[in-house]
Amino acid sequence: MRVLFAGLPEKSHVFTMVPLAWALTAAGHEVLMANAPSLNETVTGTGLVAAPIGTDHHLHHEMAMARESQDADVANWSRLGYGDVDHASLVERYAVSVPYGFARYNDPILDDLVALARDWRPDLVVHDPIAYAGGIAARACGAAHARLLWSADVYGQARATFVELARDVSEDQRADPLADWIDERGRAYGVRCDEDLLNGQFTLDTLPPSLRPPSELHQVSMRYVPHNGPAVQWEWLREEPKRPRVCVTLGRTNTEAYGGDYVDVENLLRALSRLDAEIVAALVPEQAEQLDDLPANVLAVSEVALSTLLPTCSAVVHHGGWGSFSTALVNAVPQLAMSTLVADQELRGRSLEDAGAGFFLHHTDADPDRVTDLTGRLLEDPSHAAAARRLRDESAAMPTPHAIVPELERLAAAR
Repeated sequence: MRVLFAGLPEKSHVFTMVPLAWALTAAGHEVLMANAPSLNETVTGTGLVAAPIGTDHHLHHEMAMARESQDADVANWSRLGYGDVDHASLVERYAVSVPYGFARYNDPILDDLVALARDWRPDLVVHDPIAYAGGIAARACGAAHARLLWSADVYGQARATFVELARDVSEDQRADPLADWIDERGRAYGVRCDEDLLNGQFTLDTLPPSLRPPSELHQVSMRYVPHNGPAVQWEWLREEPKRPRVCVTLGRTNTEAYGGDYVDVENLLRALSRLDAEIVAALVPEQAEQLDDLPANVLAVSEVALSTLLPTCSAVVHHGGWGSFSTALVNAVPQLAMSTLVADQELRGRSLEDAGAGFFLHHTDADPDRVTDLTGRLLEDPSHAAAARRLRDESAAMPTPHAIVPELERLAAAR
């Protein structure tokens, strides 16, 4: 069969799709990775086939000028379950999120994506949960389509809440900015918005079931397989650490899109050096360049893939990003997330804390002494490591991307 992947035009979102795309390729299926032109090199660097479409979104400059937007209420999708929010506030959230978020990502690629889908005729479209252009393209060409999550399914949960609450609202008050936008953009292709278009025929979810929010959608569990871009297992990573090793990573998105990190990495590393541990700061070059001389037990490295580093670590301190969180989870590493409130980061952080496998701090509470204290607790209290192993085992019990290919074939054929 032919499978078209439509990711959100961000590098980290492409990486989330790579293991499944390669599983399908290895099974003999044709795979195309459709994305904005600036991600051409990212896609081809994975060995997959890129299909550049549309234009780039140019959002990063605006993000860097509005760093506080990550903590805006409208950016936090972690508290939108039934009973947590009312209909009017969800309408307001969509009224802001559609023009300033969803449309800004989707509109520049939509026309070309539909043209590509109608020309190439995929059997299945796999798309990001907020890459609604993927659902429109699938509907326009008659393909099955599925969402591949890079988060807890807070967007599906919010939509389910919205639909439930709308039942109790008079018809003249049932504003739906998300559906209105889909209808407007899909009209040229004979596409109308419905819940199937928004949620797909099924959802590919890599979170262990115990960490997922409630959902009545058709979920297909798939084990998370890390892909962090180019990876080298350096010789020092093959040696047993002489002391417990703590990884500190702040990802690349805040640096690339928001103009910098939300914590002071140098002061953080100096505080963490007080622990009887080896501190390894896995940084992008722009972050590493800001550091002066560091204590003897702190090592700053650039371009080291977390999938090679975290198996050697006893704890990780990170920014809450999906790749860092999930790579730590499948390697049974207790975590301390110092995050903004954007997307699902609060929900994931709290669920990890509830499971006993780590701690969550809002970045404004992540002063170096507090972070050092909590990291010390992750190292010293064996219950955190035991909880992290339970989550790893729950993840390992889920089918691999390779193992779910026959189910994807069946679901696509049944469309």
